[in-house]
Amino acid sequence: MASGAPQQNGQTAEETPGFLDTLLCDFPAPLSPESPLPWKVPGPVLTLEEAEGELAEVVMGFLSSRSAPPSLAACLAHEAVSQLLQSDLSEFRKLPEQEEEDGDRGDRAEEKAPVTLLDAAGLARSLFDRLWQACGQWQQQVPAAARAPQRQWLVSAHAIRNARRRMEDRHVCLPAFNLLFGLEDSVDRAYFAVFDGHGGADAARYASVHVHAVAARRPELAADPAEALRAAFRRTDEMFLWKARRERLQSGTTGVCALIAGNTLHVAWLGDSQVLLVRQGQAVKLMEPHRPERQDEKDRIEALGGFVSHMDCWRVNGTLAVSRAIGDVFQKPYVSGEADAASWELTGSEDYLLLACDGFFDVVPTRRWPASRSQLAGPRAAAAWLRSWWLPPRAGSHDNITVVVVFPRDPRTCWSQSLTPAG
Repeated sequence: MASGAPQQNGQTAEETPGFLDTLLCDFPAPLSPESPLPWKVPGPVLTLEEAEGELAEVVMGFLSSRSAPPSLAACLAHEAVSQLLQSDLSEFRKLPEQEEEDGDRGDRAEEKAPVTLLDAAGLARSLFDRLWQACGQWQQQVPAAARAPQRQWLVSAHAIRNARRRMEDRHVCLPAFNLLFGLEDSVDRAYFAVFDGHGGADAARYASVHVHAVAARRPELAADPAEALRAAFRRTDEMFLWKARRERLQSGTTGVCALIAGNTLHVAWLGDSQVLLVRQGQAVKLMEPHRPERQDEKDRIEALGGFVSHMDCWRVNGTLAVSRAIGDVFQKPYVSGEADAASWELTGSEDYLLLACDGFFDVVPTRRWPASRSQLAGPRAAAAWLRSWWLPPRAGSHDNITVVVVFPRDPRTCWSQSLTPAG
């Protein structure tokens, strides 16, 4: 989703056939072996476990760039990815000696784990053919799931590089969670997340692709969604550490995610990215961020043989200012990959949900949260208020800043009494 643009995931019945007609007009046949791919290949190789998340990300990005209706994009992505992954993938397997030659991996013991590696370029090309086939079939008859009305979400997401040389944050807004993963139960689900990378963007990008994909396949998802999110963070950390050792990556990322399932909010977090709920104008604290100066975190690190010291801020082993993160391969186990999670019932009186990295919460103190709900009376009002905090002279942070504001219901309806006629 493009940063800075309020999002609403509605679609009309007329949009779907029109989109399919245009796509098939632009691509009247499957790609030839010589034709360039319309999307970027997600690296040289993928493990089988990484394939679903990476391929879904590729298709969703492509369809979103062509302004596909969100529900249609999610359904098409699921159809194309599932059809590919259910087929015979033997032609895409890379032999161990091929991988060693390609990457000059040496004889490191950790690289000899029995993991199936697949050629990412071959998968990406075959994926487009599956997508093209699905579009052709759906041009005649769109499946009911892609035509069914979906819950409307108003979301405002904003990200700035600020004074940093690189943008290392990533965020996810996925209202069509069920459609993307083919979940057919009666529970509506929407997923939102912010990942604050450090030491590079690799870990944040990886987490933004895989945490929700792993959670969708966890057996606990239906009965205990919060535990499914915790397990997803843990497994994503394990997957990224394996990748980091193979590719010599040193980055890490904190993260916070929210899964709204029916009338229940489930959140999970790792590090100092945070989520805040505002109900009837009052901030409701949902979590306690993981920082090295927390006594329980300090005790855990010291019990493992590490230390916490103050060097302009509290740091683990004199380096990282966070005590839990995905990645940071050289700081494990002191920097833990174990997330915390919690759940809250939504009563219908919620104004908005806000997820952000520490760069935002460092700049905007809780006492300055808007006293008047009209300041966040919709995505564009939210955008104006959030941007005002990032501009000098008030902004005291040079860090990347990413914020996602989710409105559980139309703010124009639930806050109409708090707005003046002029407002």
